[in-house]
Amino acid sequence: MTVNELLILGAAGLFAGILAGFLGIGGGTVLVPLLVALKYAPVQAVATSSLSIVITALSGSIQNWRMGYLSLSQVAGIGFPAVITAQIGVYLTGIFPPYLLLVTFGMLLWLNIYLVEVRKRLTASNLAAEIEGQNSQLPDRPKVSVNPTVARIATGSAAGLLAGLFGVGGGVIMVPLQILLLGESIKTAIQTSLGVIVITAISATAGHAARGNVLWVVGLILGAGGLLGAQISTRFLPKLSERTVSLAFRSFLAILSIYIFWQAWQKFRY
Repeated sequence: MTVNELLILGAAGLFAGILAGFLGIGGGTVLVPLLVALKYAPVQAVATSSLSIVITALSGSIQNWRMGYLSLSQVAGIGFPAVITAQIGVYLTGIFPPYLLLVTFGMLLWLNIYLVEVRKRLTASNLAAEIEGQNSQLPDRPKVSVNPTVARIATGSAAGLLAGLFGVGGGVIMVPLQILLLGESIKTAIQTSLGVIVITAISATAGHAARGNVLWVVGLILGAGGLLGAQISTRFLPKLSERTVSLAFRSFLAILSIYIFWQAWQKFRY
C-alpha cells in the first residue's frame, strides 16, 4: 500500500465518519465507490466498507449515549431484525447483476427523499388540526398510526438487507422510516439509526468475513478515520436546527442518487 493510498483511505474514512454523525448513515455510500475506484473488487469493497462502518458507528453511538441522546431499547428493537436480513443481503450480493442493484438503490434514495417530505407534511397537518380543534372546541382529527413493533421490525429488516447488499449501514432507509412510521424527530431518528448501524454492520461483516471478502487492514484504516469524524459530527448535531439537518439529509440523498444512476448506466453499458 502506497503513502498516497494510505492518505486517501484515511481522508475518506474521516469524511464518512462526519456524514455518519450528521446524517445517521454508516458512510458506505462514500466508501464503496471509493474502494471500487481504487481497483478493489466490488464484493471486497462492500465487505470492507462494512468493517469500517462498525468502527465509525460504534464511535458515534458511544458519544451519543454519553451525551444522553441514545435510547438503547429503541436501538435493540430496530437492530435485532436487521441481524437476520443482513445475512440475506450478503447472500443476494452474489446473485443480482451489479447494475440492477445500483438502479434499485438509486430508486430507494428517491423514495427516502419523498418519505421525509411526507412526514413533514403530516406533522404540519396534525399541528394545524390540533390548533383548529382547540379554537373551535372540536375533537382533533384522527391521526394515522402504525403499530410500533411492526414499524420497528420493518425498519430494521430493511436496514439489514441494505447493509448486506450494498455495504452501507442502512441509515438511508432507517431515518425516513423512523420519521414516517414512529413519529420521531429527524435528530432522534439519526441518533437511533447510528446505534442500529452498529448491529447491522457487525452482522454484515461477519457474513462477508466467513466468505473471505473482508480486507482487514484497509477496513481498519478507514475505520480509524471514521472514528475521528464521527466524534466531531456527533458533538455538533444537537446544536443544529431540524430544518438544517433535514435539508442536508435530503440534499445528500439527491446528489448521491444521481451518482448511483450514473454508475448503474456505466455498468450496464460495459
